[in-house]
Amino acid sequence: MVSENPFAEFRSECENSLGDAVKKLFPDIRIERLSLDKPPTSEFGQLASSMCFELAKKLGKKPSTLAERLVKTLDKSKFSLIKHVVVAGGGYINFHVDFAKFSALTIDSIRHFDMEYGFVKTDKPLKVIVEHTSVNPLHPIHVGHARNPMLGDTIARLLESRGHSVCRHYYVDDVGGQSAVLAYGYEKLGMPKPDGKPDHFFGKIYTATSCLTEINRLKRQLERAKTVSATEEINKLTRELDDWMSVAAELKDKYPRLFEELLEKVSEDENPEIPINELNRAYEAEDAHVKQLIREASELCLQGFKETLSRAGVFYDSWDWESELVWNNRVQEILEKLKRTPYIFTLDGVSEFDAEKVVQKCSLRRKLGLRESYEVPSLTLMRSDGTTLYPIRDIAYTLWKFERAEKVINVVGMEQKLPQLQLKIALHALGYGNFADNLIHFAYNHVNLPGYRMEGRRGRYITFDAVMDEAVKRAYEEVSKRSPQLSEEEKQKISNFVGMGAVRYALVEVDPSKPVVFTWDRVLNFETNSAPYIQYSHARGCSILRKAAKKPEKPAYELLKEKLEHEIIVTLASFPENFIEAAELLKPSLIADFANSLADKFNTFYNALPVIKAKPQELSDARLGLVDAVRIVLRNALSLIGIFAPERM
Repeated sequence: MVSENPFAEFRSECENSLGDAVKKLFPDIRIERLSLDKPPTSEFGQLASSMCFELAKKLGKKPSTLAERLVKTLDKSKFSLIKHVVVAGGGYINFHVDFAKFSALTIDSIRHFDMEYGFVKTDKPLKVIVEHTSVNPLHPIHVGHARNPMLGDTIARLLESRGHSVCRHYYVDDVGGQSAVLAYGYEKLGMPKPDGKPDHFFGKIYTATSCLTEINRLKRQLERAKTVSATEEINKLTRELDDWMSVAAELKDKYPRLFEELLEKVSEDENPEIPINELNRAYEAEDAHVKQLIREASELCLQGFKETLSRAGVFYDSWDWESELVWNNRVQEILEKLKRTPYIFTLDGVSEFDAEKVVQKCSLRRKLGLRESYEVPSLTLMRSDGTTLYPIRDIAYTLWKFERAEKVINVVGMEQKLPQLQLKIALHALGYGNFADNLIHFAYNHVNLPGYRMEGRRGRYITFDAVMDEAVKRAYEEVSKRSPQLSEEEKQKISNFVGMGAVRYALVEVDPSKPVVFTWDRVLNFETNSAPYIQYSHARGCSILRKAAKKPEKPAYELLKEKLEHEIIVTLASFPENFIEAAELLKPSLIADFANSLADKFNTFYNALPVIKAKPQELSDARLGLVDAVRIVLRNALSLIGIFAPERM
C-alpha cells in the first residue's frame, strides 16, 4: 500500500473515528469543524483534538468526562493507522499512530513516488501568471532586487508542482523619466558599444547622467531661491547639492573617463531636463529615432539581466514591454474608459483617479481590509504634457495579463502596497471586480547588508553578480578545507552549486514580511539553517547508501522504534501537507523551514544510531530505507526552492 499523502491518511482516519463517535453519542449536536492539531511533543501522540472543550460549553459538562465517553465509543475495529487513543490535559483526545504500519506506509510511498513525492495536485488547476523581478533596464540587478526573483521563481515552482499551469512574466519598464535619462546619457556618448557586461555598463551611464542632471537642477533652483532670499529653501537646496556633489566625486573616482566625457557633453545643455522630457514624450509617440535609441539600450541591458538570472536558475516565459501597451493604444483605451466613469477629475491640469470614491460607492472597505478611518489617496494617471504615468500603464498591463490567466500574482516589494491597492480599486471601477479578486500582491521586505546602505540612483549598490561571485568563492574555500582530496574540477563544480544554493536559500527562508539580514556567516553556514547545511545532509544520505552498496532487501519497519526514527517518519509523512500549505498560502519559507528541520533530525539520527552496521540485518535494511526516504524528500524540497541536491560534497 502506498499513499501520496501518508499523514493525511492518518488524519482522515482520526477525524472519521472521532466524527462517528460524536454522531453516536450526541446525534443532535452539530460540530462545525473537527480540527486536529499536532501536539507540542510526541509524548501526547501525533494528533490531538480539543473538541471536548467546545462540546462542554454546549452540554454543560466537564471536557474530561466528555473526552472519556468519546474515547470509549470509538470503533477500534476500524483502526488501521491508529494504535491507541487517550484522554489528556483535562479534555484533550490524543491519537497515537501505529508506527509499525505508518513507517511502512510512509517509506514505501516515498520510494514509490520518488521525484513526485509530496507534490499533491490540486482539484482545481488554474492558469496563473507570476510576474516577478521586473527590474528597470537601467543598471545591474543588485542584491536588494535579488530577493524578488528568488521568491518569484519559488512561487512559480510551488504552483507548477501543485498542478497549475504557470507562466513566468517579466515586465520591461522602458517608459518614463528614468529610461529617458539613460537614453539621454547614452546618446550624448555617441551610443557606444558596451564595455564589459552590458547592464553594468549602462548602470554607469545612468548613474552618472542622473547625478549630473540632478546637480544641474539643484543649481538652477538654488539660483532662483537666492534671487528671492528664501533662506530656508537655500539651506535645504545647499544640503541636497552638497550630497550630490559627493556622489559626483565618488563616480568620478570610479569611472573617470566616462564621467568626464558625460560631464562635458551634458554641460552643453543649459537645462538637461528639457531634452530628457522631450525624449520621454517622443518615445511614447513612437518616434523612430528615439524608439531605436531606448530599445537598443534596454535590450542590451536585458541581455545582462538574462545572463545574471540564468546563472541563478531563473528563466521567463514572456518578456512584456511596457512601451507596447502605449503604442498599441491599450493605455489610451483604458484611460478613455476610466474617464467615462464618475471617478476621474482634473487637478492642476493632470488627470486624477478618485480611489476613495470607488471604495465608498462599491462598498470595498471590508473586502480590501481597509480601516474605516483610512482614506485611499487619489492616483495621478497623466502629466500635464499628455504623457502617461506608470499607474495607468499598470492597469492596462494587468488587464492584458488577465486575458491570458485566471489568477495573477505580482511579486512586488511591500513599499508598493498603496499602488497595488489602487490598482485593485481601479479594476473595480472598470467593472473587473473578478479580476481584482484574483490579483495577488505578493509583498516582501528589503534585503539589509549590515553597515551598507544601497541607493541605486546614486550608484551605491552591490550587484547580484558580485554576490554570486563572492558566494562561489567562499564556498570554494570551505569545500577545499573540508574535502582537500577532491580534484580541482570537483571543487569548482561543488562550490558553484553550493554558492548559488546558499544565496537562493538565504533570500527565501526568511518570512517575506521580515527583512533579510544578509551576512556571509549565516548564508554559508555548513552547520545549521542554510542551503550548504541541507545539501551536505543530502550528500551524507547518498554517501550512506553508496557505502551500503545494496538496496534494502528485507526492511522490517516495525524495528524502527527509536524516538528519533519516529520523529523523522512523521516529518517525512508531513511533507505533502507542508507543501500544500506553502503552495496554497504562497509561503515559500515553509519549504525552507521544513528542509532545515528534516536535515536537523537526520543529522541527529546519523550521529546517534548505526545504519549499515545495525543488527539484525532487517533493522539495517529498515534504516537504509529510512535514509533513502530522507534523501528523496530533501531533494524534492530543495528543488522547490531551485537548489541542486548534490550526491557528493
